[in-house]
Amino acid sequence: MGGMARNDVRRSALADAGIRVLAEEGARGLTHRAVDSAAGVPRGTASNYFPTRDQLIEALVDRIEERLTPDPEAVPHAATRPRDRALFADYVRDVVRRLAADPAVSLALFELRLEAARRPAVAEALGAWRQRSFQDDIAFTDDAGLPAGRTEITLFHYAIDGLMLDRLTVPLDTGLSIDEAVDELVDRILR
Repeated sequence: MGGMARNDVRRSALADAGIRVLAEEGARGLTHRAVDSAAGVPRGTASNYFPTRDQLIEALVDRIEERLTPDPEAVPHAATRPRDRALFADYVRDVVRRLAADPAVSLALFELRLEAARRPAVAEALGAWRQRSFQDDIAFTDDAGLPAGRTEITLFHYAIDGLMLDRLTVPLDTGLSIDEAVDELVDRILR
């Protein structure tokens, strides 16, 4: 049992190193050797855990999903607050906060999305998670009685992807803070 837990820790550490490699070097720089080097482990370690590049990418997708999973306590007093735009805005802000918390995670995710346009195996791994996550968002807003349906959630995904890509790359000088942008999006999408 102890060996298994240690393996999970090592596996996560290797995946985190892979995320850093993707963020810093792009998809072309993602090799088993680069992951070993970024993780500070002996050569061949990443290959032992993820024998193929597709398995490595699947592990990175899983790890990104883990790292972006919301903390149930992230939005204070959510259970006792009115199910309104303000609560919805707090949830959206929490999503953006998680995406911005470690820019390497968001950059790695964008790298994987670009790689998915070229490699069907990457598209499959990433697409399955994104679709699950989208369905979870719809179910969550439904269960919470929040004022957003499938179309609104779709628009938020598009808007937040654009917001994050802007902030992580060559930000426009718009005069709008992230919080102000989120408030405007909530007001306009949930009109």
